[in-house]
Amino acid sequence: MAKEIPQSHIRNFSIIAHIDHGKSTLADRIIQHCGAVSDRQMSAQVMDTMDIEKERGITIKAQSVRLNYTKNGEEYILNLIDTPGHVDFSYEVSRSLASSDGALLIVDAAQGVEAQTIANVYIAIENDLELLPVVNKIDLPAADPDRVLGELEEAIGIDATEHNLVSAKTGLGVPELIDAIVERVPAPQGDENAPCKALIYDSWFDNYLGALALVRVFDGSIKKGEMMRVMGTKQDHQVLDLMYPNPIAPIKTKEIRTGEIGIVVLGLKTVDAIQVGDTITTAKNPTAQPVAGFEPAKPFVFAGIYPIETDKFEDLRDALNKLKLNDSSLSFEPESSMALGSGFRTGFLGMLHMEVVKERLEREFDLDLIATAPTVVYRVKKTDGTEVEIQNPSELPEPQKIDTIYEPYVKATILTPQEFVGNLITLLTSRRGIQIKMDYLNETRVLMEYDIPMNEIVMDFYDKLKSTTKGYASFDYEPIGFRPGKLVKLDIRVAGEIVDSLSIIVPEEKARSRGLAFVNQLKELIPRQLFEVAIQASIGNNVIARSNVKSMGKNVTAKCYGGDITRKRKLLEKQKAGKKRMKAIGKVEVPQEAFMAVLKLDS
Repeated sequence: MAKEIPQSHIRNFSIIAHIDHGKSTLADRIIQHCGAVSDRQMSAQVMDTMDIEKERGITIKAQSVRLNYTKNGEEYILNLIDTPGHVDFSYEVSRSLASSDGALLIVDAAQGVEAQTIANVYIAIENDLELLPVVNKIDLPAADPDRVLGELEEAIGIDATEHNLVSAKTGLGVPELIDAIVERVPAPQGDENAPCKALIYDSWFDNYLGALALVRVFDGSIKKGEMMRVMGTKQDHQVLDLMYPNPIAPIKTKEIRTGEIGIVVLGLKTVDAIQVGDTITTAKNPTAQPVAGFEPAKPFVFAGIYPIETDKFEDLRDALNKLKLNDSSLSFEPESSMALGSGFRTGFLGMLHMEVVKERLEREFDLDLIATAPTVVYRVKKTDGTEVEIQNPSELPEPQKIDTIYEPYVKATILTPQEFVGNLITLLTSRRGIQIKMDYLNETRVLMEYDIPMNEIVMDFYDKLKSTTKGYASFDYEPIGFRPGKLVKLDIRVAGEIVDSLSIIVPEEKARSRGLAFVNQLKELIPRQLFEVAIQASIGNNVIARSNVKSMGKNVTAKCYGGDITRKRKLLEKQKAGKKRMKAIGKVEVPQEAFMAVLKLDS
């Protein structure tokens, strides 16, 4: 039996940083230094367990690990939480910070402070966490730790006098950093004699054990075999097993005590029984108040996801349910489309989130899927005074019934080298951005703040930003509410029929150019038929752009050698009548590439 370590020797901390500043590599070094994983089992980014994380080199899921550390003959427990850096997964960051007492703020010694660094710091400050500034990658030739520390104080206004300089790649400065964590991160507060109160901050589905909950215990303790109550559902369940998180294999235990982090196995078959942000307490002597959870994530971007094989609809529903347990920011509801059959209207936190979810569904559940163009949520005030929220352009009321359409805006924070400011202003103005402020952090780096419609950044804004600034600018956004906009619904008609999944909502002044670009792209994508196919873009009943897919010619006069011209004419007239009849009853299949053509409209 391992000896009990007092609560005052527990340290719960997260690692936060901008994407690519070395969080996962530093986590590897800390795990290695504490000896939680042997050198033989060690791999790069040991905390990134998904294939998709390893391939893309990004962290998608926050991961936890329990480490034992001895300092001056005293034993400590370090609970480390590695968080994602990408803007779309900032929800994972806020959840991890809710269960921590301190945070390592990592900044790249060459790149300096980035947009996401600032966003994560504010989440940490809101949670009253002790911040430890850490400058990473000091082994790089371009490293300039003094400049970076100056930027930290200038851009964020935190005191960086007590800081650590490390190289996560070589391990330089890591032992000193672990000592600083022990000294500076406060021990967890909590009453071990009070009724149990534990926050579920992550959950996932295991094929053998069912739904698992990763919890931080704030008061009391959880014992194996005890009956526990999930406060949100008011259901009681028996604790079948308890484990401490470890990237190689979880470590079994009989009890998770105050201030500790652990995995609770309740043998649940369904994913609805445990919600992230819920509180677990003892069934006999429940706590009066749940832990103040965190706001549920609100999806910003919606897209239809449909199985290519229509009989896989139930498989897709099952896959989405299982994925929702592991990614609580996902939301979905069934919808059907004339062109694509039955599928789900799915809500995401951003474009990368959408890509990752689609890829995970295809890989982990072996599905072939098609996603429609993403849209955002609009609020529509109708002429009768009622208000409706729409996620799908096809739900937009008739133009004569609309009083005002309100669209969501975000506050975008962009950090860029000075030479790209001109290009960025052009890009942001073309996307209807409104400049709020522009600050020079030093002679080379500029912080820009813009209010910009969400609709303008969901498509390909991030790619455009990166190509405009040669990859040097960083970008972060947060929602700031709805504002009225002059918007119209652009419908696409193929052979006279509206294809509902191709409808998009666009600013009125851009409708004609977008419509023209769209029909020209579709003209290349829709295969030629035996009759001419008209592709039109329309607003209501008003057609604003048109293009034709030429018919495939069949040479009906091939067998007429010379002779009377009237014979040829008769055959051609017969063919013409046949094509007219086919046009009236012929159906045109819209290929899948057409649904993704919307994404490339601006290019």
